[in-house]
Amino acid sequence: MPFEPFFLIGGFFTFIILMSGIFTVKQQSVAIVERFGRFHSLRRSGLHFKIPMFDRIAGRLSLKIQQLDVRVETKTKDNVFVRLNVSVQYHVLAEALYDAFYKLESPNSQITAYVFDVVRAEVPKLKLDDVFERKDDIAVAVRRELEEAMNEYGYGIVKALVTDIDPAEEVKVAMNQINSAERKKIAAEYEGEAEKIRIIAKARAEAESKRLQGQGIADQRREIARGLEESVDVLNKVGINSQEASALIVVTQHYDTMQSMGEHSRSNLILLPNNPTAGADMLTQMITAFTASQQLGEEMKRIPVPQQKQIELKNNK
Repeated sequence: MPFEPFFLIGGFFTFIILMSGIFTVKQQSVAIVERFGRFHSLRRSGLHFKIPMFDRIAGRLSLKIQQLDVRVETKTKDNVFVRLNVSVQYHVLAEALYDAFYKLESPNSQITAYVFDVVRAEVPKLKLDDVFERKDDIAVAVRRELEEAMNEYGYGIVKALVTDIDPAEEVKVAMNQINSAERKKIAAEYEGEAEKIRIIAKARAEAESKRLQGQGIADQRREIARGLEESVDVLNKVGINSQEASALIVVTQHYDTMQSMGEHSRSNLILLPNNPTAGADMLTQMITAFTASQQLGEEMKRIPVPQQKQIELKNNK
């Protein structure tokens, strides 16, 4: 009976020791079990047992895809310092769990070193504008280099991305000014082209307006002449000869013009000599001028061209 407490205490400690050998492994992870400091086994997700005091869990590896963000500062071919953010997505290879745990002390530091090495080898070959345009080429180079190096250590590279390119602030200001000046230049070119189109369109409209105006005047004069001809024919039928009819028409138009001018209070009117024979005198003068002009034209036709030019020169002088 006195030994019962010792058995109870011993059984309790034995239970505690046995329970310490039970452990669980989460989904998408692996536990590395060592026995006496030497690798023993890999335990995947689920409930497991290890021998207490002989076995220990040396570490755990996540099988999920992980991401490492690396910020690198380097210089471009045109001597501009720029900072690049490179995101590397990687995972532990299922068939190389032993290498992934035992070959690398710090995989993040190893990956960071390779990213620095590749970026500082690729970017100095490019100008700043080319860095923006060919960032995918830089990412491909980073991934290719990391795959060749990290597969040996049990890590696979899923993707490498250049997520940000950040030059110095004064460089960005200069780039914005260049872009703004270029856009202003293009805008000025478009504005000049638009002004040119407006001028051409206006000139064409004015030319068309003048053409239609001239056609209207010609039609007007043609109708006036036709009306005068008809009026003369009517007057001839009542015994008035052509000269008297023309004088009557001129006088009638003269008084019609005066009446039209008098209908507007602000019109300016110049009165020519006005007597009963004014219409006939005006018509006679017009006929004389037309006849003289026609005779001069006929005489000029008979004169050789060189003499015509000499006569024109003398008249101009």
